[in-house]
Amino acid sequence: MAFAEVVFMIHDYGYMEDGKLGKPYDLHLLKRLLGYARPYKRGLVLALFFSLLITLCDLAIPYFSKVAIDRFIVPSWYMVHVENPASAPGRGFFTKYEGILVQSKDQSFYLISNRDIKKLDPSDLHKLRISGLISPKRFYRIPSSVPITTLPLDIQEKVLTMKDGSHILSLEQMKGLPPTALAIVRSKDLRGLTLVGTVLLGLILLSFGLSYAEYYLLEYTGQHMMQDIRVKLFQNIQGQSVGFFGKHPLGRLVTRVTNDVENLNEMFKSVVITLFKDFFILLGILVVLFYMNRALALICLLLLPIISFLTFLFSTMAREAFRELRAKVAKINAFLQERLSTMQLIQLFCAEKAQLEHFKKINHENFLAGMKQIRIFAVFMPMMELLSSFGVALIIWYGGGRVIQDRLTLGALVAFISYIQMFFKPIRDISEKYNIMQSAMASTERIFQFMDYQEVIPEPEAPVVPDDIKGHLIVKDVTFSYDGTQPVLHDLSFELKPGQTIGIVGHTGSGKTTIVNLLLRLYDPDRGAIYLDGVDFRNWPTQMLRKHMAPVMQDVFIFAGEFEENITLGRESVSSKVVQETLKVTNLDRLLKRLPQGLHQPIGERGATLSAGERQLLSFARALASKPRILILDEATSNVDPDTEELIQDAISQITIKQTTLIIAHRLSTVRNADHILVLHQGRIREQGTHQELMALRGIYYRLNQLQEK
Repeated sequence: MAFAEVVFMIHDYGYMEDGKLGKPYDLHLLKRLLGYARPYKRGLVLALFFSLLITLCDLAIPYFSKVAIDRFIVPSWYMVHVENPASAPGRGFFTKYEGILVQSKDQSFYLISNRDIKKLDPSDLHKLRISGLISPKRFYRIPSSVPITTLPLDIQEKVLTMKDGSHILSLEQMKGLPPTALAIVRSKDLRGLTLVGTVLLGLILLSFGLSYAEYYLLEYTGQHMMQDIRVKLFQNIQGQSVGFFGKHPLGRLVTRVTNDVENLNEMFKSVVITLFKDFFILLGILVVLFYMNRALALICLLLLPIISFLTFLFSTMAREAFRELRAKVAKINAFLQERLSTMQLIQLFCAEKAQLEHFKKINHENFLAGMKQIRIFAVFMPMMELLSSFGVALIIWYGGGRVIQDRLTLGALVAFISYIQMFFKPIRDISEKYNIMQSAMASTERIFQFMDYQEVIPEPEAPVVPDDIKGHLIVKDVTFSYDGTQPVLHDLSFELKPGQTIGIVGHTGSGKTTIVNLLLRLYDPDRGAIYLDGVDFRNWPTQMLRKHMAPVMQDVFIFAGEFEENITLGRESVSSKVVQETLKVTNLDRLLKRLPQGLHQPIGERGATLSAGERQLLSFARALASKPRILILDEATSNVDPDTEELIQDAISQITIKQTTLIIAHRLSTVRNADHILVLHQGRIREQGTHQELMALRGIYYRLNQLQEK
């Protein structure tokens, strides 16, 4: 990870839904994210290995450029004279630097290359320069394999011969050589340049191949991780209680499973792997810089405190700006999800103008938050470019002086400039990566918050399932409230025997739908208990309990897809034979005759191609397809026309003959034939009996009946 990114991680704080500061990250989220990469660790390790090789290739390119410049483009030698080479000082000097000195044939002087002169002890070099024993003139050393006869005659006379058989010419004399002679003399340099160029081309091609392999492996691992995380997240959300979905808007949940998970993929590719790659680059650059020249490397490190301070300051400001922007984006998403899903209502009440003005307002807030973030980046990026340019200028000033003093080669200076620019590259990349990193870190925290969220109906530690399930339901002294303070039901008790049909009626708000929620175990009662075949609901496995209790709700949701898919809901236990039986019982077979493709007829989103009555009949078929022991009808005929109601009533009559049924209704005609009717008022059972018995009481039920008849 780039130096600045390390500072970000240390300084980073969690992003909460309300936009406030959360706990420090301490890399916990990254560890959890990498936990999903464990099944694919081989590919990940291989990608990291490729990343290391790519880094080595990138680091090698400037160094080979240095080699090409110093050894083959501008090679030069200095002539070092010793007053008396045979004397003790002369022999001592030669012995001390024997590995880097070449002695002349007549032993009157030595040669030292421009690459090796920096290896001389500074005091020795100073003495040689003060005494004039080192020549300011530079020479080119001709290999012994090159015949002198290739040189012009006037130049041959000026050639000096070394002990090893090589020859030297001054650089001024080299400039006067004809092109053909120069090509022969410098043939070794040309071959060296060809070799270096070939190596550089090989490194570039190798880096390309490794980059492809690394990118493929990272994408392969990342996509598999995102696939696993999506499944785990959807599974966790699907298992939450109804209260969870009341607290979290639909748009937020969809964003978690789609956009936020995709942000995790960007986090994995752009941050986690970059952490290692940038670390390799920075460490490699520092090692090479110190190897080439310690003093110049230390000069470069003087910029690190300034970079650290600016990065820390930027991360603080950008973090707050990013939080504000994300909050505004979330506000826009929530607004759009709510308004688009109720567009028909907005148009019917001619509220388009008011909603547009509201949208303009929150959209402008989003614009201001975005501009605030842009202003911060607009300062940071030029600042990093300025520091990079300052670093290059510092190297040219100090390193150029060292080149003039022959304490640094020209190739080393060029390599230093390349490395310092490479050193700033990860920091400049933050302008591109920081948005991704911040978005991904926020998404990571929100996703793992949802994964850790456990607002579920507790499963029994020792589940109990009767051998013979008959559908005998007992509600005993049940009291319940949604908020824990205001009870909706008070000490409710009733019994539903196998094969019996019970109706529940009452005014709006009397607690009828709450009874359904409790019977489906969407909630647990605060006091009292509900029993199915003598076993407390809380001791039943939730899946098994709901398998034997099927609801037909007032608001029917139809999925986009085929007609048959909306009946089976993907349940393997629902065979084609069962589907045909339910179609006949619910009178849906008449509808299918009108559909061109029958059971395979596509249905639009939310059942747009079906009428309200047809959707209600489809919900009946869906409920009966699982062959439940208890059927719960919640206002099943409240939104249909009289003709469809007659079909539904006919279906109910057939169903209730052999089915244990609980009917909750506004229309009393639905429950007239029930075995027993409960009249609910303010969460309590005020009256109960058959239709005739309740009419004779002339109480609440009688008044409801009179109102409906009128």
